[in-house]
Amino acid sequence: MMTEAIVEPDRPIVDAHHHLYDRPGTRYLLDDFAADLDSGHAVVATVLVQARHCYDIASGEALAPVGETRFARRVAEAAGRRNVAAAIVPFADLTLGDAVRPVLDAHLAAGEGSVRGIRHILAWDRNSARLNPAYPTSEAMMDDIAFRQGFRHLAPLGLSFDAWVLYPQLPRLARLAGDFPDTAIVVDHCGGPIMGDTDVFATWRTGMRALAERPNVSVKLSGLGMPSAGFPKAERARDLAAAWRPWMETCIELFGAGRAMFASNFPADRPGHGYATGWNAMKLVAAGASEAEKDRLFRGTATRFYRLATDQRRDH
Repeated sequence: MMTEAIVEPDRPIVDAHHHLYDRPGTRYLLDDFAADLDSGHAVVATVLVQARHCYDIASGEALAPVGETRFARRVAEAAGRRNVAAAIVPFADLTLGDAVRPVLDAHLAAGEGSVRGIRHILAWDRNSARLNPAYPTSEAMMDDIAFRQGFRHLAPLGLSFDAWVLYPQLPRLARLAGDFPDTAIVVDHCGGPIMGDTDVFATWRTGMRALAERPNVSVKLSGLGMPSAGFPKAERARDLAAAWRPWMETCIELFGAGRAMFASNFPADRPGHGYATGWNAMKLVAAGASEAEKDRLFRGTATRFYRLATDQRRDH
């Protein structure tokens, strides 16, 4: 595998979106992630997002995801000053309506101050091959009364919402954001574009523009290495940057550096590129930005959105 020099190796990075899990055929736990963190970039803190790992099945279906929050806290303690899981974004089934409140309270207690938001995957498409059967969804879930009853509990608890949708769903997400202006929302993985669809860029850009008009919405610049996104694999950062640039630059133009944050989405993006190569590519995409903009994109926006300590440091 090609080894590249690290671009801007001293630039502080908050990895705003990654996972840890052990599944048949895929193991990516703290030791695996630590090896990636040691590949040369100055990652000073990370945000651990739910991935259905370490569920506490004995607690019942609604409370089972709290087991993943307890797992995340153990990871944070084991990682020490690496600041892995400095913020935690677990799953809670918002379609429980008002009955989700005890689940949210349990996450907050288990997170010991680290739970910052909730992710309830909303990705839906008429082509079921694009969907993860582990996360049942429907076309109208964002408009569902029960879902919205659950969603309204987030803001009063100081919780944000991570929205994983596919690009045709962006208008619905914009409507949800408009109806809940006090809830901070971040749309994951550049808004879910899928290469190969007809007029995908134009449709995606229109949806992202509508989202960007909602001041409570931010965007994660990530996820383009997932096989489902359809972007080409590459060993060289400059090739990744060339493929990603139209999408990521559009996100930055629409949302501004203050509402955009880079993230690895590892290990889900690992089929498309290596960890160090991915960060190199993102730095190449941002090469034309000012120093202040770069700091927001790589560290500041995620720090603000997830309310991280401002003095995060990493042992080298």
